[in-house]
Amino acid sequence: MNKNLTIDQCNELCKGTLMEHLGMKITVVEEGRVEATMPIDKRTVQPVGILHGGATIALAESVAGVGSYYLCTPEAHAVGMQLSVNHISSPRKGEVKAVAVILHQGKKSHIWQVEVFAADNKLVSVITVTNMIIKKKVS
Repeated sequence: MNKNLTIDQCNELCKGTLMEHLGMKITVVEEGRVEATMPIDKRTVQPVGILHGGATIALAESVAGVGSYYLCTPEAHAVGMQLSVNHISSPRKGEVKAVAVILHQGKKSHIWQVEVFAADNKLVSVITVTNMIIKKKVS
């Protein structure tokens, strides 16, 4: 397992990726729980100025992916397989926080529930993420 992974190491792994581009920052990493923030700014809003659902989904898939990576053995990694999304509100400013909690930790799949909150703690989205756990190919 990658249980020695620190928050700083998580954020370092995200450099040069979509996560960095959208301003995501991992803030909590522990067994079965990951939290991260993302700003609401020109990178993450729709043309009408509200948080883009796609950015919210990217945040959810990212925290679930980090959580599965944390739980995987060094011989395996996780890939997103399925998402179910309900958008509830549309913030315009500040940042959002994603809280991912594992619902199922199997040998071949992980299921995460991710709740995304606005700065005022208002629920923005509820997303279920299913990750497939696959063995790394040996070269």
